[in-house]
Amino acid sequence: MDLLYLKSFLEVARCQSFTKAAENLGYVQSSVTAQIQKLENEYGVMLFERYGRSMRLTSAGEQLRDTFEQIVNMYEDSKRLISRQVKGHLEIGTIESLMAFFLPPLFHRFLQSFPQINLQVNPLIHANIFQLVKTGELDLGIILDRPVEDEDIEAIPIRREPLVLVAEPGHRLCLADRVGFAELDGQSLIVTEQGCTYRAAFQRLLGEHGVTYHIHHEFGSLEAIKQCVAYGLGIALVPRIAVARELEDKRLVALPFTHSDITFYTQIVHHRKKWLNQAVRHMIKLLTDAGTGGEQAYNEKSRSTKS
Repeated sequence: MDLLYLKSFLEVARCQSFTKAAENLGYVQSSVTAQIQKLENEYGVMLFERYGRSMRLTSAGEQLRDTFEQIVNMYEDSKRLISRQVKGHLEIGTIESLMAFFLPPLFHRFLQSFPQINLQVNPLIHANIFQLVKTGELDLGIILDRPVEDEDIEAIPIRREPLVLVAEPGHRLCLADRVGFAELDGQSLIVTEQGCTYRAAFQRLLGEHGVTYHIHHEFGSLEAIKQCVAYGLGIALVPRIAVARELEDKRLVALPFTHSDITFYTQIVHHRKKWLNQAVRHMIKLLTDAGTGGEQAYNEKSRSTKS
């Protein structure tokens, strides 16, 4: 039985007119008449009876009206439920620095709109995020990397994320007008764990320029890295968002070091074939709206891809 027949029946019953019902539904009258006839054939009863110019439901039609209303309402409710995704899971993988210093207020806002979604956020290294997005075990990944190009992955740049080389205020490099690779020779580094994209890019740069260095400590925690730097145990390359308060309070100092090869972007990644339901789309919108340089980042990525 076609659901359209039930809707036509209910509209005819409401209007008490085939002509008016057809106008409201956007059909020709003959189509509505044919639909009602098919329902009558299906049930083997008359559903409407005419009295002069007026018409009304038969007793059988009266009984079926309540049932048809329930069916149509249940169908509409099911569409609203699926479109809103008010229940279910949203699995996200991200790195520790973004989870600690960027994402919590956005996740809070998301749960205000979708309170019954089970939001699961997993702290992972970059390679694991990519792998789990590709296998469909993660709905979204939120990463810090150079512009991503992968045939299986759709990447949405949120914003350019500045990286800073920080030291304790008494470090000798704080007096330099510019810190280049020569000044970094022989330095002790406090680094993030293996698999961190910006650590790998920084160490590759140092190696290409023949810089010798010593890794004093390696941590998965940015708080531990900041503490070690503050106590003069070495210098560290970290996202600016992770040390913004320490820089403002002058507990740490940003050294004047920059290089184009350590230009990184916060990006949303998902599988190109991933179906983005309303909850996922809302999360993506919150993230992109929060990235003040999202459009600029996207344009820069597009230009770099074409060149």
